[in-house]
Amino acid sequence: MIPSIKRRNIGPDLNQKMAALPDTLPAVIRQILASRGVASENDMNLEMGNLLSYTDLKDIALGADIIEQAVISGQSVLVVGDFDADGATATALTCLALRAFGLEQVDYLVPDRFTLGYGLSAALADIAITKKPDVVITVDNGISSVEGIAILQAAGVRVVVTDHHLPGATLPNADAIINPNQAGCDFPSKAACGCAVAFYLMAAVRAKLLAQGWFAARSVPNLAEYLDLVALATVADVVPFDRNNRILVHQGLLRIRAGQARPGINALLAVAGKAAPHLVGSDLGFAIGPRLNAAGRMEDMSLGIACLMAESEEEAQILAKQLDNLNKERRFVEQSMQEQAKTLLDNFTDPATLPWGLCLFDADWHEGVIGILASRIKDRTHRPVIAFAASGDTEIKGSARSINGFHLRDALDLIATRHPGMLNRFGGHAMAAGLTIDRGDLMAFQSAFDQVVREQLTADDLQAVMWSDGQLDGSELSLDMADQLQRIGPFGHHFPAPTFDGTFDIVDQRIVGQNHLKLVLSPIGTNQHIDAIVFNIDPAEWPTPHPQVCLRYQLDINRFRGNTSLQLMGDCLTAVATA
Repeated sequence: MIPSIKRRNIGPDLNQKMAALPDTLPAVIRQILASRGVASENDMNLEMGNLLSYTDLKDIALGADIIEQAVISGQSVLVVGDFDADGATATALTCLALRAFGLEQVDYLVPDRFTLGYGLSAALADIAITKKPDVVITVDNGISSVEGIAILQAAGVRVVVTDHHLPGATLPNADAIINPNQAGCDFPSKAACGCAVAFYLMAAVRAKLLAQGWFAARSVPNLAEYLDLVALATVADVVPFDRNNRILVHQGLLRIRAGQARPGINALLAVAGKAAPHLVGSDLGFAIGPRLNAAGRMEDMSLGIACLMAESEEEAQILAKQLDNLNKERRFVEQSMQEQAKTLLDNFTDPATLPWGLCLFDADWHEGVIGILASRIKDRTHRPVIAFAASGDTEIKGSARSINGFHLRDALDLIATRHPGMLNRFGGHAMAAGLTIDRGDLMAFQSAFDQVVREQLTADDLQAVMWSDGQLDGSELSLDMADQLQRIGPFGHHFPAPTFDGTFDIVDQRIVGQNHLKLVLSPIGTNQHIDAIVFNIDPAEWPTPHPQVCLRYQLDINRFRGNTSLQLMGDCLTAVATA
């Protein structure tokens, strides 16, 4: 599906916001900031002093009291994490902080995706009890772990839940629940990732220990040392970039660029071929995140957590190379699954017959990769997609990805209400969710899912739209502008990177690698030559040279062998017919 390119409107409201921003900034910069909700110079300030306080998080004082006493009394604490990047970073951060506080008995436990599934399940609770913890802290999970937490409570274990996922109808009976999305929580940033919530809890614990004089005979830990982990989690978990999240990512990036990152993050950057001094937020999502997630997708996230917690560069490098190899294996498996999914889609010879809510299943698909597959197919078809893989003899697990305007978790909840017993388990966010159903219910579920999508979306919603901040003139197509644009970042979900569109003469073009289009472009009516690249095109759809192209692009600074040049990073191109 070829998306249409639309430009963001510049109306009276936007002009008013632009006028409130410093007039020392170029108009295009002020326009970009204003269109993303930045309404004052203060909104641009991403210093740590502007970070929201932990005090508005419901139950955080109660949870901090429990952990403070565990530290002072030398109790045993078990951190129960998750098998994605957010869960891994939150696990590492919590363990590292507790050890820095002086707690010696700290361990972590992460469920195996393939045998135990997500969260603090009853089975995982039984395993946790064998480790004899006094306190369990959940990170990036727990809000739906009613049964597992009940088992721990019955065994006399105190439980502190830190999570950010949407709560269900019943909350677990934990000693404290810290989740900005629970009812009655006044914390302004509902977009905090799991690692950020864990960071806030550790800040509250540190404050209580300071007040007790706990650090009189030991050094006071600087929690800012863990902001690289929080930045990675915030980008990798694709949570909305509200101002608080932008502060966390900005501060984390500053530490990484200054060479103050954890050895594990430095090692992951090295295997990804990224230079820390020039790191941008998207590098965390496209370079580090997939390599870390590969552990949870292909084997065991404990490998990823060990890399993040490594204390030496040598240990981190060994673990990072293992993660890089797992990521290569993941890419190979994913490519095969994409080919199989394309075959399934080809069965719909008439695009009009393609379901609005698309469910795909293959018994041989890898359970750890179906989330990525669902995302790829969602991008290809621009509709909500659920990819299923076999899980045991009778169940199948699905990973769902959505488009704007369709809330996945609410949709699954509606299906569960309409069809009692159809969903064995489900949970997630608006844009991503997971579920388990019986294999025999797949056809009925497909129909129910498609019906809900058709009720909540219109045909226009299924037309992919790529937004542009407008057209740049020749003088704005410069390294200086690219540098200024990077400086107003970081960018992410709901605060997108500046993207432009324009028509160019093609001076030269060639396919590099297997499916990347390398171009030399010239703005119409000029002699200016600019390098451009469009990744992951279908060469069959671009078989012959074209004289002109309409391109949506970002300004990128290409650094190669000590040379710096401007490069346009395109993600949507269309040949322009000329007379």
